[in-house]
Amino acid sequence: MAVGIALLLDLAARAPRGSLHSHATLSAAAAASAAAALAAAGVPLSARHLFGFVAYCDAGATYGSTDTPDLVNDLNSKIFDSIHGISTHDLQVPIKEYPFELKPLHFAFTFKHLSLTTLRAFLLYYLPLLEPSPPNDDEDDDDFLQDDSEKPPVDLVTPFHKSLQQIARETSVVTTRRVLERIAVRHVSDRTAWKLLKDAAKSSKRKAERGMSIPEYTYCVARTTIRAHALGVAAAWVIQSLVQVYKCFISQPDNDEELLDEREKFKLFGKKIYSVTIKCGFSLVFASIGAGLGALVHPMHGQWIGCTLGDFAGPVVAILIFEKLQFPLES
Repeated sequence: MAVGIALLLDLAARAPRGSLHSHATLSAAAAASAAAALAAAGVPLSARHLFGFVAYCDAGATYGSTDTPDLVNDLNSKIFDSIHGISTHDLQVPIKEYPFELKPLHFAFTFKHLSLTTLRAFLLYYLPLLEPSPPNDDEDDDDFLQDDSEKPPVDLVTPFHKSLQQIARETSVVTTRRVLERIAVRHVSDRTAWKLLKDAAKSSKRKAERGMSIPEYTYCVARTTIRAHALGVAAAWVIQSLVQVYKCFISQPDNDEELLDEREKFKLFGKKIYSVTIKCGFSLVFASIGAGLGALVHPMHGQWIGCTLGDFAGPVVAILIFEKLQFPLES
């Protein structure tokens, strides 16, 4: 209907001047009707020239009655309001939200997490003491008949100190990661922060429900894990680097260690930082590989177990590889 009215107005515009004078009221009314029809059809103001007329081009603004300009202005204001309403509400593109939840800074000192860390640290250093020593074939029979009191006592103090150091190291790593998470949220985009703070195990479970092929699923889980595990590895690198700073420049050497000058200290510190960086890099890569393979066994628990095993296996593999290449890493 709007197109037909526009064609009629175009023919009227091409008519002689006298006909325009004689049909001024009709042209103004037709213009108003066409504008209203185009407004109802949703045609914007910028597209009205495609239909051969402009709302103000007809005779109503100059030749018609006194009510015609007000009518046209009122219709134009209504059209503008309708277009504005469509642009702000109906045509608004939905923005994707990236929800993430920051854990508290004292998360490492909560009862559950600190208990698991303490138990793991003491088992790590006290379980080797329970292993029986292998028998020595060179010993005489008299050695087996010796009294137990002559055997050297088991050292329980050194494992205790190492366990406390391990607890302090793990809690420091977790706390440093919480600090890095807050820095990432403040200084990077929401999308990047969401990927860095994502729960990789839950994301693996969601990906398993999409029906991906096995290579694609493994790749997606490994990619998600390497992003979500990056802040943890970065926190471990920071803590280990600070430990090496303390060992190289602050702590006093033992009696059996030689005193080093400043140049040798910096060289030793550079080697240790290089070793720490290589081990952390291998840890991140093998954690992602282990998570991708473990997710094939179980989407959630398999991803977590594979990530943990890969995290532990990465530094060991790095040491073995660099020893084969005649570039041993500093401990």
